[in-house]
Amino acid sequence: MEDPVLEIINYKAEHQPWFEHLNREWIEKFFWMEPVDEKVLGNPEEHILNKGGAILMASVNKEIAGTVALKFVNLGVYEFTKMAVAQKFRGKKVGEALAKAAIAKAKELGAHKIILYSNTVLKPAVALYQKLGFREVPLDGPYKRSNIKMELAV
Repeated sequence: MEDPVLEIINYKAEHQPWFEHLNREWIEKFFWMEPVDEKVLGNPEEHILNKGGAILMASVNKEIAGTVALKFVNLGVYEFTKMAVAQKFRGKKVGEALAKAAIAKAKELGAHKIILYSNTVLKPAVALYQKLGFREVPLDGPYKRSNIKMELAV
């Protein structure tokens, strides 16, 4: 059997159902959908892309496997957000590939800092962020479910 082909591609409008489904799946499994989630997942073009952000999709053998977004916060600062990997692709380095691609994309967009909000119940995610160099900082932010904020200087 051939090794799977993992590609990171730029979001296109036809990816919206995947972007919403993948994120809704993990949010509803561990937490609950918040009004901000409904808005962003339903219309990522308006809430992320048109405001200077970016969305990346991961595909494995041409099948959508995951997604991540970079939301413009202010000049030089982006929020790493809405990262989700389909259940069948977890544990196969898809999340790490998405995260590394998002960091590279943030640099391309002129970022000097990337922030993220998470929850320590998501142990694999927090471990990945730490491995990539994110460090915990004092918590603030828009999500009730978050209990940790991290940032990375790029």
